Amino acid sequence: MTTSRRSLLGAAATAGTAMLLTPGNGSAAGTDGGRRRKGPVLPSVRPGFENLAADGYRMLEGQRVGVLTNMSGVTRDCRSIVDVMHADDRVKVTAIFTGEHGYRGTPQAGKSEGDTVDRSSGLPVFDTYLRSGKALAEVIDRSAVDTIVHDFQDCGARFYTCNWTLYDAMVAAAMARRRFVVLDRPNPVGGRQALGPVLDKKYASFVGREPIAQAHGMTPGELALLFNDRFLPAAAGRRVDLEVVPVAGWRRGDFYDATGLPWVPPSPNMATPATALVYSGTCLFEGTNMSEGRGTVHPFEMLGAPGVDGAWADAVNGLGLPGAHFREAYYTPTFSRYAGKVVGGLQIHVHDRAAYDPVRTAVALLLTARKTWKGFAWRTDHFIDKLAGSDRLRTMTDAGAGLDDITASWHDELAAFDADRRAHLLYG
Repeated sequence: MTTSRRSLLGAAATAGTAMLLTPGNGSAAGTDGGRRRKGPVLPSVRPGFENLAADGYRMLEGQRVGVLTNMSGVTRDCRSIVDVMHADDRVKVTAIFTGEHGYRGTPQAGKSEGDTVDRSSGLPVFDTYLRSGKALAEVIDRSAVDTIVHDFQDCGARFYTCNWTLYDAMVAAAMARRRFVVLDRPNPVGGRQALGPVLDKKYASFVGREPIAQAHGMTPGELALLFNDRFLPAAAGRRVDLEVVPVAGWRRGDFYDATGLPWVPPSPNMATPATALVYSGTCLFEGTNMSEGRGTVHPFEMLGAPGVDGAWADAVNGLGLPGAHFREAYYTPTFSRYAGKVVGGLQIHVHDRAAYDPVRTAVALLLTARKTWKGFAWRTDHFIDKLAGSDRLRTMTDAGAGLDDITASWHDELAAFDADRRAHLLYG
């Protein structure tokens, strides 16, 4: 089956029965007719890989397959999908592609494992990190695959680089005229709505290639549909031959702990689904001189710097932000910024996930940090502009703008993005 615009695959299977899911029907196998599920666990949630396998890999028959994945591409019993597929005679896996942090997840941020050979499967591993466009298309040509199968766990944030590994691979596959299949996974923070500013293309980088919202509220498969429809014609000169194998049994609004699936950190500092819940906001602290909690057991939940005291937690608690409490905290990072030094600051404790707004909360944290700690500063390279998608957050903050004014400044662009987003959603 080929398609230039839509995606959609027909392998959402339950009990081995295939089901076709398209953007038009707005539902997935195993849903409950629009009513919100009750109970903490949904064992019927099946990620795209399970539905592909249940259909006997029929859509990959006769194809040389390259799998684009990392350590998060696992089955519910925590086996690598590459190992499972490579051992199955019904599918021919001939290559592995991976991105930042590598296939096995050994490097920290900003590094990869390079081209290598996987010791388990014996397959060649092609590193896509910092490769894009024609350079990445040449890698795909060299691999001699017919179809690229993508399976990454995302965390719902624009600046998470697995989004742009997906995008770059789709662009390169379109250039190389290869087929592209996305094995979908749930958005771990639910994806009920999009939040935050939309990227200004003048600030495009590997933490944001195209204009999507800071918390995009989509699954990898839905992002792929949007990328293919809106951005690939300009970036690659054509759309890629795209298909999405949907998740079965997941409803938008279900958090990851309701899926019954294991959480494998998709990057070394995305430790738990709770990390993902705050990450789409607190990653902005990477654009400051403060610690974002790397080197602790609670990255992106713990924030601070040497010399910060309890006044910061008091100030942000005084705002009455919904969904979270902020505990005065002290820690010593084992690596990254301020490694080996005592850091004062706070820990975010989310008590109501449905009410919590990670982007608005992070802006409030930035504003109160600036007011309560005289040492606060932006990184000199203005990395904050790439993370926020423009220079607006920095310049408005420096000009003394308040929380409501800053968050209102992206209202119109967010509404426009959300309308486009809704046209590409697969799940109710």
